[in-house]
Amino acid sequence: MIYTNMAQGEFISRPNRFIAQVDLAGERMDVHVKNTGRCAELLTQGARVWLQRSGNPKRKTGYDLIAVEKDGQVVNIDSAAPNAAFGEWAGQSGLFGCKPILYPERRFGASRFDFYIEQGGVGSFVEVKGVTLLREGVALFPDAPTERGVRHLHELVAAAAQGYGAYLFFIIQLRGARYLSPNWETHPAFGEAMRKAREGGVHLQARECIVTPESMAIGREVEILL
Repeated sequence: MIYTNMAQGEFISRPNRFIAQVDLAGERMDVHVKNTGRCAELLTQGARVWLQRSGNPKRKTGYDLIAVEKDGQVVNIDSAAPNAAFGEWAGQSGLFGCKPILYPERRFGASRFDFYIEQGGVGSFVEVKGVTLLREGVALFPDAPTERGVRHLHELVAAAAQGYGAYLFFIIQLRGARYLSPNWETHPAFGEAMRKAREGGVHLQARECIVTPESMAIGREVEILL
């Protein structure tokens, strides 16, 4: 996936989940943060950030915060990017057969999953989770408690029990993770739900991404350790 109309700035502060203050060419301005997670390890004062001009004159903020530099590498923090990158990758990955049909936002039970994928009469539900937290080479999810994420795992188990394919994909929005693990310290219930999901027939997969300020593409598979 490719971004256009990008500009480089410097992070100042984050007054709330949706707004960040940045220095752009010497001007202090509010920009929209496209990630409601904490991102505390990334959004530190003085960090280099990349912004995309919205092009919508009716918006209060003229830019979206897309990426940030951490330890010399670019980390994408756009919460819409994992789904977009997965959608580009899945059709040609071979994982779902030849030329699968992808349907975004399909409901099963009490959950709405990111994708329903059909190929040769076989249907699969797929939930995609973006990962931006890396500590000592370990990718961790979530960075904040997510009861919605736990519910998704329970529903994927139910889908698998009914004969559907069931997948949880972690899209790590940076490179260099040695493996991915649940963030047991932040939300142990999510880790337990992951264990039960794997036992219940849900396919768990993590992939890192090749990230630049203007792009993000899915790369190699990363081991998941529970």
